[in-house]
Amino acid sequence: MGLVSTILRGSAAACILLALPVAAAAQTSGCALQNADGGRRILRCPGGVTVTAEAGAGFNLNDRNGDGSPDSASLRRKAILVDVDSSRHTGGFQVVTPQAIAAVRGTQWAVDVGGGQTSVLVVRGAVAVRRPQGDSVVLRPGEGVDVRAGSSALEVRRWPQARAAALLARLGQ
Repeated sequence: MGLVSTILRGSAAACILLALPVAAAAQTSGCALQNADGGRRILRCPGGVTVTAEAGAGFNLNDRNGDGSPDSASLRRKAILVDVDSSRHTGGFQVVTPQAIAAVRGTQWAVDVGGGQTSVLVVRGAVAVRRPQGDSVVLRPGEGVDVRAGSSALEVRRWPQARAAALLARLGQ
């Protein structure tokens, strides 16, 4: 597989990770890569950001402010677990999917894209979730939301243990 990597300077993104050979992608973004069981990838990035991606996840990491630490992820398929250390990372972090935007200052949460919906589960901290246009809801530990296209109100639910455990198991938790 050939290496496809791009570093954009002076634009909205300072690094993009595409479904590449991960070692090369991690070097390009300043993130350290760890390959984990089941094809998972763990990216430990400057500024206290750690992203665990399940095998086959399609996502980009972006450094919009150019400080050398990613501040957002664009997730197109499958799941990632994001852990942001607020004592080391300033300015927040967001995950953008086709259906939703999940944003925090410092926490740990999982985002899963598939079947025409985005599902967000909070492990630690609090996460605001909204559609690209619309009001947001705030999730606390153990709570989740399923976001589909449309304008219906987002419904926060405490996820059943089995559902939360199944998603987190895909992410090595």
